Amino acid sequence: MAHLSLRPQPLGIFPAPTGYLVIPPVAGAEEVCAALLAGQTPERAPDALRFYTLALANDRESAWRALAHDSSPEAHYNRFVLHSDPDVYAYLRQRLHGDLSALLDLVAYMGGLRDDPPDATALSGEIAACVLPAHAAHALARQQYDAAIAALQRAVEEVRCISPLFAAQLLDRLATIYANVSRSAAALQALRDAVKLTSGSRRVDLRAYLALRLGMLCQDLANGQRTLLAEANEWFQEALRCCSIERTPDLYALAHYRLALTILAIAPAGNGDQALRERAIQSLREALRVYTCDTHYEQWLNAQVTLANALRISSVASPADHLIEAVRLYDEALASRDQGCDPLWYARLLANQGNALFYLGDVARARDRLIRAHAIFLANRDYGAAALLDEALVEMESRGVGVREN
Repeated sequence: MAHLSLRPQPLGIFPAPTGYLVIPPVAGAEEVCAALLAGQTPERAPDALRFYTLALANDRESAWRALAHDSSPEAHYNRFVLHSDPDVYAYLRQRLHGDLSALLDLVAYMGGLRDDPPDATALSGEIAACVLPAHAAHALARQQYDAAIAALQRAVEEVRCISPLFAAQLLDRLATIYANVSRSAAALQALRDAVKLTSGSRRVDLRAYLALRLGMLCQDLANGQRTLLAEANEWFQEALRCCSIERTPDLYALAHYRLALTILAIAPAGNGDQALRERAIQSLREALRVYTCDTHYEQWLNAQVTLANALRISSVASPADHLIEAVRLYDEALASRDQGCDPLWYARLLANQGNALFYLGDVARARDRLIRAHAIFLANRDYGAAALLDEALVEMESRGVGVREN
C-alpha cells in the first residue's frame, strides 16, 4: 500500500474520530480539503467523500459502511479510525507506510492498542502536529512538563501556516500546561495567539470557546488589577458575539456569568456605577435562562446568589423591586441546600437577606435572619462575622442603619 498522497490534510480541526480521518486523492478532494482546513463543512462533496460528511454528523456507523467497498490505503486506515480493531491494526501495520503508518500508530495509541506514540522525528506539517500532542500527553503522564511544552510548541509551528484552526487548538492545550506550572504570562499569550488565529473563521464555536477561556484566565489572574479585568470583560463579550443560547447554551451561560462577575469586580459599589451593575444583572438573568436548579445545580446556585447580591446593592433605580426580588432569590437558594452542607455559607446568605429585608422595612423578619445567622457563626467559631452582626443589630435598633454585608 502507498504512502498518504494528498497534503495538507484537515487533521486535528474537528473532534475525534473525524479529526483523525484523511481525505483520499479523488476528484474534488483538494477543494474539500481547503474548505475543511478553514473549518467549513462543504455544501457539496464527491460521493467518495460521503464517509467524511457522515462522520462530521456523528454518524460513525454509516461513515464506516460508506467505506466498505473502497480498497484504497486511505479507506483501510479510515475504517480503522472508525472501528479500531486490534486484529485490523496488526494487519495494517504490515501494509501501511510513511505518514499513513504514523497516523495508524497514533490512532492505535489513542485507543490503547500500543503503549507509546509513534516517533515524530521524521514527520512534518499537519501529520507531525497530529502526532506531537500524543507525545505531550505521554510526557505529562510522567510529569515531564518541559518535554510536553516542547512537543506542543513544535506542533504549533508545524501547522500554524497550514491550518490556523488546528494551531489554535494546540495553543489552547499549551496554555493549560503553562497555567498548571504557574507560567501565567505564557498561558495568556498562548490563548491570545489562539484567538487571533480564529479571526475570520466560520468556526465561531471554537472562537467563542477560546475567547471565554482567555477571559476566564484574565479574570482568575486579575487579583483586582483593572487592566486584566477590562481585558476579561472584552473577551467575554467577544465570546457572546460568537455563540448563542440555542447553539451552545452552556458556553453562553458561562460567558454571561463570568461577564457579570467581572463587571461587579470593576464596579462593586457607588451610584455612579449603577449602569454597569445593571449590565451585570442582565447577564446574570441570561445565565439563569440556562442554569436551573434541576439541570445545573451548582451553577444555578452561584448565579442565583450573585444576582441576589447584585440586586441588593443595586437598588438605586427601583429599590423596592430589586430588594423584593433579592429576598425571593435568597429564599430559593436557602431552600435548595441544607444548612449542614455549608453552615457559614448559609449564615452569610441569611445575613445578606436580613440586610435586604431591613431596607424593605420588614424589620421583624430582618432581625430574625440576623439572629439565626449570628447563632450559626458562633457555633462555627467565626467570631469576626458574629461580631459584625452584633454591631449591625445595635445599629438597626438605635440608628436605623442597614446591616453590614458579610
